[in-house]
Amino acid sequence: MTDFIHPALLFIPGALPIPFLSGSVRKAYLLLIPTLAILAVLAMEPGSYGEARFIGQEILIAKVDKLSIVFATVFTIMALIGMVYALHLTDAGQHVAAFVYVGSALGVVFAGDYLTLYLFWEGMAFASAYLVFAQGGGPAIRAGFRYLMVHITGGVVLLGGIISHGLATGSLLFGPIAGSLTNGGMGVGDYLILAGFILNAAVPPLNAWLTDAYPEATVTGAVFMSAFTTKTAVYVLARAFPGTELLVWLGTIMALYGVIYAVLENDCRRLLAYHIVSQVGYMIAGIGIGTEMAVNGAASHAFAHILYKALLFMGAGAVIYVTGRRKLTELGGLYKTMPLTVALYMVGALAISAFPFFSGFVTKSMVIAAAGADHRALVVLALTMASSGTFLHTGLKLPYYMFFGTDRKLEAREPPRNMLIAMGMAAVLCIAIGVFPQPLYALLPYPVDFEPYTGLHVMESLGLLMFTALGFVLFLWALDPEKTISLDTDWFYRKGARAFMWLAERPLARYEQAVSNVSETAALPLLHGAARAGLRLDLAGVDAVVNGVAHAILHGGGRLRRLQTGVVTHYVLAMVVGLIAATVVFVVAWR
Repeated sequence: MTDFIHPALLFIPGALPIPFLSGSVRKAYLLLIPTLAILAVLAMEPGSYGEARFIGQEILIAKVDKLSIVFATVFTIMALIGMVYALHLTDAGQHVAAFVYVGSALGVVFAGDYLTLYLFWEGMAFASAYLVFAQGGGPAIRAGFRYLMVHITGGVVLLGGIISHGLATGSLLFGPIAGSLTNGGMGVGDYLILAGFILNAAVPPLNAWLTDAYPEATVTGAVFMSAFTTKTAVYVLARAFPGTELLVWLGTIMALYGVIYAVLENDCRRLLAYHIVSQVGYMIAGIGIGTEMAVNGAASHAFAHILYKALLFMGAGAVIYVTGRRKLTELGGLYKTMPLTVALYMVGALAISAFPFFSGFVTKSMVIAAAGADHRALVVLALTMASSGTFLHTGLKLPYYMFFGTDRKLEAREPPRNMLIAMGMAAVLCIAIGVFPQPLYALLPYPVDFEPYTGLHVMESLGLLMFTALGFVLFLWALDPEKTISLDTDWFYRKGARAFMWLAERPLARYEQAVSNVSETAALPLLHGAARAGLRLDLAGVDAVVNGVAHAILHGGGRLRRLQTGVVTHYVLAMVVGLIAATVVFVVAWR
């Protein structure tokens, strides 16, 4: 790897010195590693690196092409922005976890084989779980354990799929799966791999881990989590399952599902988490369509999404940091004391809503255009409706009730300067990509034949957004947040866990106690009696016989020892006497 520096090697080993650094030295170090990683990615050349053999299989540590480079570029940029946002933290554990998390995500992006991918995949799960546990408190601890258990289960499913796929194909190299088998279809192992991937993509009904855990993470941890896990899943799906029809409909359902659930939310970060589900739906649908434009749209939208969603989580995190509140029913009037935060948040809100001259406009529309070019009118309609719902809730409802709305006279101020700088970095990129999309388009896997700024497209988008804004104004009374908790598919495993604990603590425990009572009152006395009888038989019978034989042998040996005088004449005389006795016996017997 002389001409290739794996960015994971900068982050994962680079996490080790963090606890031993402090003050300005630690801050400089936290910014240095992501900066070096960005430079390493920009200097990469396509190719295969780190080829080896392990357990008879070909291993490829890193495969670099345009698809991996576009994701690695935004991952390293986001790592720098996230570290700037977290500079004020004194907790080294969160910095270490973030480094391992980013490094593991980059390891997945460059993995050329399934074993390498799996190791980094599990590293992401454990590192990100720490960012939930680090918040402390009962809700965060419980959410962290649920998050970890779901991802461990998904990891087991993925591992089973990898083993089955390897046995079926004879190779563990990571690449397109659909149609790779001799029968031209997908095997059981391939479906298990797909299930493991879509769990991390938060595809319903496997999405509740995201909306359960992200709101409970630390303020800075949620920013990192919003950027990496689901987008890493988008990358592996684009690598392994492009053109899979199932993904078209799963992604379309996701786009609507997240928007619908966002209507019910009162928690600002949970509302944003549901919009992660919705926006990832666009990417999944694009991958399922599988055309060059659709895959380009999925990759570019993932790039833009990481930046604007991180900006939105940073804005919400800043509010939580300074007020200690996250419910919309408890917020309002912050525009007076947090004007910079409001302005920067709104950049992210306009970007996710696909306003012209913001990043979402030049990426999301590519997916919708690809669906139209593939003659999927229903998909186009559903994704357009989801876009309107995104603006309604993330661009209008959330900022209105969080920053404006009822003036609750909260004691608030702007967050620390590093948090504002990080938000400013993300905001600048959201605008720059929207105004100058060509540098992003140049990174994409295929040549781009798409022009977002046509008169028709701009007018259609503005018309949809303005109509949505009008609806918000007219029906504002119906959008007031309520102090309720919405139930998602996590209800099943929450209730399932309670049912399992009830089964373990009630029927199974009682059965165990009954068996124990029977054994103590009936079986154990019988066994004890049999043991005592066996002991008496052993002492009176077996031991007596053994002791008697031993005594006879010892007694005979003593007699024989006394006969051994050592005088040769005695031995000769004994032999003569024996010979005479034998002769007499023979003569008597003969007669």
